[in-house]
Amino acid sequence: MTEVTLLDGVFKQSQNTGKGFLLQLDVDRLVAPCYEAASIQPKAPRYGGWESMQIAGHSIGHWLSAVAAMYAETKDEALLQKLTYAVDEISFVQSHDADGYVSGVPRGCFDNVFSGDFEVNHFGLGGIWVPWYSIHKIYAGLIDAYQLADIEKALQAVVKLADWAKRGTDRLTDEQFQRMLICEHGGMNEAMASLYQVTGNRDYLDLAIRFCHQAILEPLSRGIDELDGKHANTQIPKVIGAAKLYEITGEEKYRNIAEFFWNEVTKNRSYIFGGNSNSEHFKARNTEQLGVETAETCNTYNMLKLTEYLYRCSPSAAYMDFYERALYNHILASQDPDTGMKTYFISTEPGHLKAYCSAHDSFWCCTGTGMENPARYTRQIYHATEDAIYVNLFIASRAEFGQHGAIIRQETAFPRTDTTRLVVESGQNALFKLRIRVPYWISGAVTAVVNGSEAYTCSDHGYLEIERSWSVDDEVEIRLPMNLHLYRAKDNVQKVGFTYGPVVLAGALGREKFPESDIVGDQLKLHGHPTIDVPILVTDNPNLTQWIKPVEESPLTFVIDAVGQPGNASVTLIPFYELHHQRYTLYWKMMNEHDYRNYADHEKAKRDRLRAITVDVVKPHEQQSEVEHGLRTQASSSGYNVFAQGSYRQSIGDGYFSYRMSVIPDREVLLQVAYFGNDGVHYSDGHRYERDFDIVIDGHAIARQKLETGKPDQLFDVSYEIPTELTNGKQHVEVKFASSAVTMAGGVYGVRMVDRLVMEQWKV
Repeated sequence: MTEVTLLDGVFKQSQNTGKGFLLQLDVDRLVAPCYEAASIQPKAPRYGGWESMQIAGHSIGHWLSAVAAMYAETKDEALLQKLTYAVDEISFVQSHDADGYVSGVPRGCFDNVFSGDFEVNHFGLGGIWVPWYSIHKIYAGLIDAYQLADIEKALQAVVKLADWAKRGTDRLTDEQFQRMLICEHGGMNEAMASLYQVTGNRDYLDLAIRFCHQAILEPLSRGIDELDGKHANTQIPKVIGAAKLYEITGEEKYRNIAEFFWNEVTKNRSYIFGGNSNSEHFKARNTEQLGVETAETCNTYNMLKLTEYLYRCSPSAAYMDFYERALYNHILASQDPDTGMKTYFISTEPGHLKAYCSAHDSFWCCTGTGMENPARYTRQIYHATEDAIYVNLFIASRAEFGQHGAIIRQETAFPRTDTTRLVVESGQNALFKLRIRVPYWISGAVTAVVNGSEAYTCSDHGYLEIERSWSVDDEVEIRLPMNLHLYRAKDNVQKVGFTYGPVVLAGALGREKFPESDIVGDQLKLHGHPTIDVPILVTDNPNLTQWIKPVEESPLTFVIDAVGQPGNASVTLIPFYELHHQRYTLYWKMMNEHDYRNYADHEKAKRDRLRAITVDVVKPHEQQSEVEHGLRTQASSSGYNVFAQGSYRQSIGDGYFSYRMSVIPDREVLLQVAYFGNDGVHYSDGHRYERDFDIVIDGHAIARQKLETGKPDQLFDVSYEIPTELTNGKQHVEVKFASSAVTMAGGVYGVRMVDRLVMEQWKV
């Protein structure tokens, strides 16, 4: 009952850029994997990157959702025409399957699963990379095409697809179904719950409930955090589905799951700008480990969806405080304003840079959610209840509130100014409460003046409330005082960042040693790019405003006085959402004069050494790292060890696991493997297994390793010589860890290929 449109401002500009990105994509190329999965000749070749892999088909689903939402926002007929064509194409492919199946994944994978006898791991099911995850995007896209663009054929297609899933999964026992859910499956529970709401068919609600992964959700329902080491964006959609089920069923366990998870992630597992995860995984609580693979953008997209559900249950300003922080500082910052390209990770490595997708070869998960984000900017600006209108975000916009018979226009340049103005365009004698959010970041009382005379004020976090009978041309002038704030990381008081109001300020560090392009086909391409030194801030003055000064006539731009060491460096701060195509830092090391005199940056030296000597590195158990390195396995498993605070992979019995790793032709390289000192003899199913295994390069055993509990409670590295004849003339080799009938291989906590010459130079 509320329609919102953006007015001129940074969000409107970003929305237009995002719309252009959607319009430039070729529907025939997006649906090509669906054609191929159905053994039909596609009209055009599929896109590259992930769309050329087993996860193909997820992008057309994201595109459907994005275009449906963007059409609902802009009413652009070109979008509707493309969307209608895409739904027609999906329906055409679907008509070739008697059971209504359509996806970018061949159906045989699911037929195998529905037999009940299937292989499964965290990212593989029935021999395919995350098939439910991929097809979930098509479910969601078709539902959105129906609900947001009123395309009836989309509903017909998704009902057929849901009926196929129901018939297939009905063949699985509950134990088999839960085992299937070990593999990442997106938001299937939310999609089926949404389809139940659309159709009223109880089968879909039952299926939504079955798609709830109990191994994750049950502990959360009891307030137990077992998230360490879990793949972050696998879990968030499961919790969104639980929140959706609470809306439908009213069962408190679902609300408990969603609220507990939201609190844990936003308060104990997030970075300064609202993003979370490192190398796509949750790390230990209350840590902010910096790096180039932090804060997967998909995660924040999904955390905002979860926040929306929780806010509808309980309109709390605290939810909108997080929403605002993540929206401005991660989501808005993740799209290149010049090209519309999207980021995968937001690097927190000081001195690093943003890497964006390319137009044809980078259809990452975050490219997909990145398509959707610009059409979602309006979603929480306002919230309406039976007796109140809430103003949550200070974004230039116009909103029609049908239930109140009112139209309100918000005029503002916030956060470049600290004021916003609400104008009632229609709604003569409309009686409702106007509730204006009082943010956590205010530096004084929020004031609201009605029609230039009647003043209201509030400094308590929550909402400032004005109740009256509203008339056309009524105006409310709101002032939101802002100031600089120091942010201290949860794991180190000397690791700090700066904010102004809700805006995270980034140190703009220029283009020294900048790559030729920051638009890449491979999201990992620039992770090892040469870094630069970032100044340490050294001051005994706790008053920020005395050494961080605003730049006149440049709102939200500040200059740090010459307190950067070494060299008395001065650095400019700008909003992170405005920083593109240059190096930056969000986190600084800050200390007083005494501490700096006694300081040596061992952590940085270690990172610099590793970056210099590393030819290639694999992080076991972490999806992208293993996929990018061509993981092959037999009788192998992976997991996260809370005692080692690290992820591992191992094999047992006649098993193995292997990676395809880069080497340097005609240069000596070493293989460096990380193990945990507590690992020794392992007992399983009444059998005793020694951790005694072969390490094999391209079929040639180079070493045998036996692990015994000789280095308790610590990770340690072992280096292995690789004969030069095994690497001469090669770009890559296969590194294999192989166990025998009565032994185990691993756990292996890291695999690194090291340039021996460079390593020797660092020793000198």
